[in-house]
Amino acid sequence: MSQTLDTLNTRFALPHTLVFSESVPGWPVAEITTPLASARVALHGAHVLSWQPAGQQPVIWVSQAAFFEPGKPVRGGVPVCWPWFGAVPGKTLHGFVRTMLWQLRSAEQDAGGQVVLRLGLTDDATTRAVWDHAFDLELVVTVGLTLTLALTTRNTGDAPLSITQALHTYLCTADITQTTVQGLDGTPYLDKVQAFAVCQQSGDVTFSGETDRIYTDTTADSLIQDGASRRSIRISKQGSASTVVWNPWVEKEKTMADMAPGEHRQFLCVETCNAGPDAVTIAPAMTHTLAATISVV
Repeated sequence: MSQTLDTLNTRFALPHTLVFSESVPGWPVAEITTPLASARVALHGAHVLSWQPAGQQPVIWVSQAAFFEPGKPVRGGVPVCWPWFGAVPGKTLHGFVRTMLWQLRSAEQDAGGQVVLRLGLTDDATTRAVWDHAFDLELVVTVGLTLTLALTTRNTGDAPLSITQALHTYLCTADITQTTVQGLDGTPYLDKVQAFAVCQQSGDVTFSGETDRIYTDTTADSLIQDGASRRSIRISKQGSASTVVWNPWVEKEKTMADMAPGEHRQFLCVETCNAGPDAVTIAPAMTHTLAATISVV
């Protein structure tokens, strides 16, 4: 059952801290403002749209041309890709939950002043029509001086289920050509730009063209060095064996109706994943949690 704007504000609003608004009709957004940080989280897709810690520039990027419509994914923010990552023949790209309306299960401010939102989905006739499994899916978003996202999959059926998944994080960067990613040196990766050729990273990841890589068998933190703004962003992760690094560059950007010209210079995706060969199998009644913590360091 959908939650109306009035219901959300009556049940979950926190004075001077959390209020719910609608960017467009039927598209509710949690607006968070505390001394620690500001953030916006859409119930459609449980999609983090922004996060800005106190004293910092915005960290999460969203395209100026993004679509904000029921049933369509948003270009930017932190899309939740589940129960598959990437393309599956005959199915929607990156799974189905990023375009569904999630239920807000709770909202609170913890003892440290962080706002904690719990959003969830369970299987129904719509989901079983495209993925015939019983599940409970919950995303806990913790907004403070750091941003933590914890995606927990519970297998509520009587057979094992296998998933790939991602917290598809779009990060602001002042100039992609002056940006590097540290923490992946020596890590093997599948290069989608080269027909999924198996390669190995040497040194820092740098950007001079389209980049689309699944780094496999890695639990390491990623440190994004944004040289033009002299800022460093760290992504630490748990329950993740893959990291995806993506930027479409000039030509691919032109094929995307939800990106404005030149925007590829302003962002970088460093995604906390279980992708490619790093699929996760969850036994009946068991859970798996994929988590990422983003911080400005």
